[in-house]
Amino acid sequence: MKNQVQLITYVDRLGGGTLSDLQRLLAGPLDGLFGGAHLLPFYTPIDGSDAGFDPDDHLTVDPRLGDWGDVRTLGHDVDLMADLIVNHVSSRSPQFQDVLANGENSDWNDLFLTYRRVFPDGATESDITAIYRPRPNLPWTPYTVGGEKRLFWTTFTPQQLDIDVETPRGEAYLDSILARFEASGVSMIRLDAAGYAIKRPGTRCFMLPETYDFIHRLSDKADTRGIETLVEIHSHYQTQIEIANRVGRVYDFALPPLVLHALFSGEAGPLAHWLSIAPRNCITVLDTHDGIGVLDVGADGDKPGLLAPQSIDRLVETIHERSNGESRQATGAAASNLDLYQVNCTYYSALGARDNEYLIARALQFFAPGVPQVYYTGLLAGENDVDLLNRTGVGRDINRHYYSREEIDAALDRPVVQRLFELIRLRNRHPAFQGEFGVERTSDHAMVLSWTSDDRRLELSVDFARPSARIIEGDDTLFEF
Repeated sequence: MKNQVQLITYVDRLGGGTLSDLQRLLAGPLDGLFGGAHLLPFYTPIDGSDAGFDPDDHLTVDPRLGDWGDVRTLGHDVDLMADLIVNHVSSRSPQFQDVLANGENSDWNDLFLTYRRVFPDGATESDITAIYRPRPNLPWTPYTVGGEKRLFWTTFTPQQLDIDVETPRGEAYLDSILARFEASGVSMIRLDAAGYAIKRPGTRCFMLPETYDFIHRLSDKADTRGIETLVEIHSHYQTQIEIANRVGRVYDFALPPLVLHALFSGEAGPLAHWLSIAPRNCITVLDTHDGIGVLDVGADGDKPGLLAPQSIDRLVETIHERSNGESRQATGAAASNLDLYQVNCTYYSALGARDNEYLIARALQFFAPGVPQVYYTGLLAGENDVDLLNRTGVGRDINRHYYSREEIDAALDRPVVQRLFELIRLRNRHPAFQGEFGVERTSDHAMVLSWTSDDRRLELSVDFARPSARIIEGDDTLFEF
């Protein structure tokens, strides 16, 4: 992966709707901004129950977007990342439909994980309550197979059937996807929901020792095909550090809420502390196709978090206030597809559409250790799409706007977007970012982030009390917010 800003986008939601349209956009007004592009699920279909994360067919590009040849062509221009949806497949998939029709005689019977396979002797109350849940429902859904109801493991939604990755059939299924990626020029994969892949009775069924082993084996397989691996896991920050020591790259999911906390409260301490210990082999984000996570800065049992519970409560309430209550409509029990660890809102709206604070937040992301990734709505300083939320009732859709080419052209004329593009080009081109990172808290409300390579040094000085920021090289101020 190039040490340059990366784009993360849905193919059909950014200026046209096809892989060829996206390629023209990247070669046109977005030329030179990105060293790589993460294409969110483009498999058949892109409009299932979870915006492509519940594929019927992981090996086929949705024909409305193009085909694998178009993927390879786009990969000639930018490095491509794709999602390997490790944990589940759609209930509409041919494999599961074959199981429903033929039961244990199906060739695909062992692909899907059942309650009985994990708990052959039944589960106790403590077994069930120990299971870590991203959503407030039980992790099983009954389906009728051969006249008998069977409980299939469904970590996320009833339409997303968990794969038994420990069976030969499950292993072969994942291997076939890796082979397709390699043949199509995909150079990096994100392991989606990998933390839930292994289940054991009497455990949390999340990030077990066996899970680390599974991720390591899968990463090794990808590496032999020339494919890098990014692991997506929302968890306590110490778990992120531990994972980072075992895999190629991890997400820095603690950064988004800590930047908001610093801008909302004026306190520099928690963010400065995290930047001093954060993994260096990470992908930094402020916004993604999911919401703004808070689990990653919270406590886990007796392990304290990066923010105290009352600080997290204030953070969430401030997002709701600054977004004029729009994020409250899209979060938790107010909307379907809810998660327990996120606030659904664009990052720009979470800051109250304040251009200055938004640019400070992006500068902090670009100076943080790791490779920055920018979500397509964040690239255009997009506000909440309440109309889409109201049409679908899906909370995450508030941050998943469909941009026409005309809307993109209008956004490109906005000063905040133009300044963001200037910051991206600085991050891509300045040699200091190839050197050593440093962070210093200069007061309770101020900090300096620096990068130094040979005789080139770049500093970002931020005063959260005002808030204001400057990017300095020597005696020259390159940016001031």
